[in-house]
Amino acid sequence: MTNEVNPFESLQEQIDDAAVFLDIAPDRIERLKRPERVLETNLSVEMDDGSIEVFEAFRSQFNGDRGPYKGGIRYHPGVTRDEVKALSGWMVYKCAVVDIPYGGGKGGIVLDPRDYSASELERITRSYATELRPLIGPDRDIPAPDVNTGQQEMNWIKDTYETLERTTAPGTVTGKSPTSSGSAGRVEATGRSVMLTAREAFEYFDRDIADATVAVQGYGNAGSVAARLIDDLGADVVAVSDSGGAVYNADGLDTEAAKAHKVSTGSLSGFEGASEELRNDEMLTMDVDLLVPAALENAIDGTLARDVRADIVVEAANGPLTPDADDVLTERDVAVFPDVLANAGGVTVSYFEWVQNRQRFAWTEQRVNDRLERVITDAFDTMTDTYERRDLPNLRTAAYVVAIDRVATAADEAGVFP
Repeated sequence: MTNEVNPFESLQEQIDDAAVFLDIAPDRIERLKRPERVLETNLSVEMDDGSIEVFEAFRSQFNGDRGPYKGGIRYHPGVTRDEVKALSGWMVYKCAVVDIPYGGGKGGIVLDPRDYSASELERITRSYATELRPLIGPDRDIPAPDVNTGQQEMNWIKDTYETLERTTAPGTVTGKSPTSSGSAGRVEATGRSVMLTAREAFEYFDRDIADATVAVQGYGNAGSVAARLIDDLGADVVAVSDSGGAVYNADGLDTEAAKAHKVSTGSLSGFEGASEELRNDEMLTMDVDLLVPAALENAIDGTLARDVRADIVVEAANGPLTPDADDVLTERDVAVFPDVLANAGGVTVSYFEWVQNRQRFAWTEQRVNDRLERVITDAFDTMTDTYERRDLPNLRTAAYVVAIDRVATAADEAGVFP
């Protein structure tokens, strides 16, 4: 694994790779490679002991040609300005791939939430929401959960915004709890789209996913839900991992029991259902049919990609492969189904939540899941058709060709404001 590759440069390289296959002027492409604005702020927050701590925080608004900016907020010590710029750009093209009317945004605070009490996290979140207040809103920029954030943080942001604006605007954020105007099906949405992409991928190659062996790197919300849903299709999930390492059982793991163990102990280490514990890099290079990278960006670089033995890779995380890794896996004919499709379930159901908030009408979970399946399978078909029809080098390029064309078309139709 490498952290040396700049994710923003990776995004720009992915756009350049796809632009070669599009009839779009270079100046238009340059515009689509940079954020429109980035907020960088410092939050001064009182801790439980009365001391003041300062937190660096960001919000990037990358492109709004197709609708309001949309994207998550992460709490992680590794958050950087370039990371949120990259993530906001990936959101633009993710929304375009699945054809929902959003642009892309992303935010983050540099902290490890495990180091702070619930009351401190609430004050940090409300301080951040206060700084975001001029930028966000149901028609401007709509935050959502990401790494180390969830329903509680979104509820705090919603309440802060509504209190300061003296309004009721549940569509200001998505990923809220259902009792606070959230949507049924939102918590599982990212993992569900990973499962749907994996299912369609095996069908595309005329293979039965029920016969597949699977390794899932990263066992947070997306990874654990994807593992359980893929397991439900009959596949054998033989290895899963978190930041502390991987657990393995050749006969298949009980994915729900593994999640319960992680929740109760804070780690997968020591899980009784495993026959062996491995390093993360060992798990990423296991001889399995399907590999699901579901942790952070840059998990697989060009060197590690040479040892990847999975036939199919479905990206649950954002940017888990470096551009060098993409090149290596393309040369080796390893099929990579990109993040901008595979993990788009989160933003898709966030869109459904936003629509419900605007209508003041709640959908059933079945309706949410059915509509999500239709969106992901339609986008999958468009991507693979583009890949075949244009004879493109890989599926990621195909996804970006579809997405960039849609964003560029929206920009051209709107024109340039003087």
